Parts: sequence; C-alpha cells; structure tokens
Amino acid sequence: MTHAPPPTTPDGRYLVVEGRLWRRSNPALGPRQRELLVAALMRARADVGRAKRAKDAEAERRARARVHRAKVGLGERGAPWWTDGARDFNRHLVRNTPYATWFQEVTSLSVNRL
Repeated sequence: MTHAPPPTTPDGRYLVVEGRLWRRSNPALGPRQRELLVAALMRARADVGRAKRAKDAEAERRARARVHRAKVGLGERGAPWWTDGARDFNRHLVRNTPYATWFQEVTSLSVNRL
C-alpha cells in the first residue's frame, strides 16, 4: 500500500503530518550540500537508536545533538530560511495557524475523492 505524500503548504514552507506543521528543508541548499546533511542526519538517527538500545545516555545525548545540528543545517530547525519576516509555525497544530483554512480545504477535497 502506498501513501500519498503529506500536503505541503502553498508557500512551500511546511509539510503537514497528523495535523502538525513541520518545516521543510531550505530549497536554496545545493544538491551536494543537501545530500551531505541528509547523510549526516541518517547516521545520527541510527546512532540515537544504537545508544538507546545500549542504554548509553551520554552517547544518545551526543547523537541527538548531531541530529539537531543536521536539521539546523537543512533549515528544518533554528532560524527560518525564508527572509520575508513571516512568523515560523514549525511544530504548531495547523488548526492554530494562518494555514488552517487552507488545510481544511485540502482535507475536505481529499475526503470527497474517496
């Protein structure tokens, strides 16, 4: 069974997953830079899992810090990558943001297609 990709806000800044906005990666990143950051993120996430299984709190802390650094590099955390001064709604429930009406329309369209 294939899943549809999560909806992306019209301005391209966020994905909506389970009703929550998640900041997308900075589209201005070059392909090589993005590739290196994603690889670092995947290694760090794997290291988080290994540390948790080993019950090594210090290794987990270090791996989570690397996850955070990679996400900041990708633009998914830290200062917003857009420059128009618009507020960042990362991790907010979409219903509590200016995207609420758009999301309601998108979800009602997909329900009507079933």
